[in-house]
Amino acid sequence: MEIFKDKMAVVTGGAAGIGRELCYGLARCGARVVIADINRAGAGKTADAIKGNGGWARAEICDMRKSDSVKKLIRSVAKEGPLDYMFNNAGIIMFGEFRDMGLDHWKNFIESDIWSVINGTMSSYEVMREQGFGHIVNVSSVFGLFPFALATGYAAVKHAVVGFSLSLRPEAADFGVKISVACPGSVETEMKKSYTIFNADRDVFNSYIMKQITPEKAAQKIIKGVKRNKGLIAFPYYDLIPWWLYRIHPSMNNFWQRKMVRLFREKARHGS
Repeated sequence: MEIFKDKMAVVTGGAAGIGRELCYGLARCGARVVIADINRAGAGKTADAIKGNGGWARAEICDMRKSDSVKKLIRSVAKEGPLDYMFNNAGIIMFGEFRDMGLDHWKNFIESDIWSVINGTMSSYEVMREQGFGHIVNVSSVFGLFPFALATGYAAVKHAVVGFSLSLRPEAADFGVKISVACPGSVETEMKKSYTIFNADRDVFNSYIMKQITPEKAAQKIIKGVKRNKGLIAFPYYDLIPWWLYRIHPSMNNFWQRKMVRLFREKARHGS
């Protein structure tokens, strides 16, 4: 894709999963990729893999929850030339019932999935406005498109990312800055083995995830959507069915999710 050739792209959370595949995909398109992650070793491996295939990449250690860390990252990149793309992908996942979540869980969610996006957007938006061009891509989830029980925290933060991104898009347009939000459905990443699930059996819960796409496929979908300057990049189609049904008949969403909660409590939850 020629639009990415020789362009500078920062990808947060690039050490694993979708972020890593975004780095690989952008590099294959000819972009220069900065892999920003709190995981030093993982970011380094992603950069080494890209350079091993003849691409340009470097790893930067950055805690996206901390504005000073993000500002330092963006300033270092901007010194080298234009910042063309900013992919705010870093985040965490938690599942389970709201009653099992504490304030520390909520704080972690908000810092990792909302503040990380705001910090990344704020720093890159300032640079891109001065340039007069650039594209910011915030990674949310299909859980940011419709209510989802057993993911109250995840749905809350991902709704925030969608609302923030689509609200900023028209503001940014006259400055020459493009804003997109990506909403992937279920993706087979390392997080499946490590995400937090409250008071429930992880393997049982995972067994009810019917279909997942690969991180590589998800990255391809996002890159294709960015090339087309789509405001909302949502996929795959089968994970969007609940969203479509919710828009047509909201009460149906509540009906089938109540059944899902009862199944969760019967099969996966520890205790009553």
